[in-house]
Amino acid sequence: KFEFNPKVGIDNPALTLTEDTDGEGVGEPRFYLLTKENTETFGFCLHEELVCPGHVIRQLETGGVAQRRGLQDGDRLLQVNGHFVDDMDHLRVVQKIKASGNQVLLAVLDGDSYEAAKSLGRDLSQMLPDDIRPRLCHVTRDKSGFGFSVSCPEGTKGTFQLSVLQDGPADRAGVPPGSWLLELNGDSVKSYSHTQLTKKLKQSGNKVTLLVASSAVEEFYRLRGLRVTAALADTSRLPFKVRELHLVKGPAGYGFLLKEDDCSSGGVGQFLWDVDVGLPAEQAGMREGDRVLAVNGESIEGLDHEQTVHRIRAHEHQVTLLVIDPAADEFYHSVGFGDMVLPWLGS
Repeated sequence: KFEFNPKVGIDNPALTLTEDTDGEGVGEPRFYLLTKENTETFGFCLHEELVCPGHVIRQLETGGVAQRRGLQDGDRLLQVNGHFVDDMDHLRVVQKIKASGNQVLLAVLDGDSYEAAKSLGRDLSQMLPDDIRPRLCHVTRDKSGFGFSVSCPEGTKGTFQLSVLQDGPADRAGVPPGSWLLELNGDSVKSYSHTQLTKKLKQSGNKVTLLVASSAVEEFYRLRGLRVTAALADTSRLPFKVRELHLVKGPAGYGFLLKEDDCSSGGVGQFLWDVDVGLPAEQAGMREGDRVLAVNGESIEGLDHEQTVHRIRAHEHQVTLLVIDPAADEFYHSVGFGDMVLPWLGS
């Protein structure tokens, strides 16, 4: 079995779908949004067991986060941050949860319903919504502007719906027509009036970052009492990417140096320097100034220089690094992600 107990806390309580059976002994998935404090843990282990199929919730800590939210011993994990995981390798599922950083959205099915559904040959992915992730979109102004307009019910604050110009900057950046605006440049718009929002947009210059949710996604979270945040967002349309580098050691080594230094956004990070021309690091796409986020699929958050070096050397002849360049690093901090930009690994 593979046991796992990541660090996490809570924010808003998760309301679950009603567990009415459909006459075949199969209930409905339940959703839980967990938000961490560094001193807390999820309070459960994720098992892979011979006698129980699926990714099994076990060892619930008494009074812990998972138990307080309503997770049950024997629940099967179906979805992590909107990604269906029942058909994934167990270790990859563990990595997805660890990579979620400060917040994770889990969908589970009780054990009896899971086994009943399997025996009936049901497609478990069809029991879940198609897409429950908001979108993070980076829009660059052109001659026509940002390519969207904002409407707001008279006399209200924080309720903004976007009309998107076809083939305009917002459309090209992936903003869905009719979507609801949740955050502007990393700040919630919940308390903004229309006038304040217009002023903020003007102050953004030629580029603006929007967290938006389609009507269906907004309804999904609202009906379950869940708060939509950028940590849960689909970021595939952003121009800023983390990069995965796979290095195979050559006769002269990997061809780079690792240096501990201060991050521009605060804190300490592990940076890549002195990338030798023609050696494996450069051939894999490494660039000087890249910051290391993960080694062999495991976050290095909280590790010092010596521990990170040890992690890199754990596999003698090869290593996989998740890295981010300075411009992307600065962007993700500006929209409130901090050091946790790992949810996009494998997304």
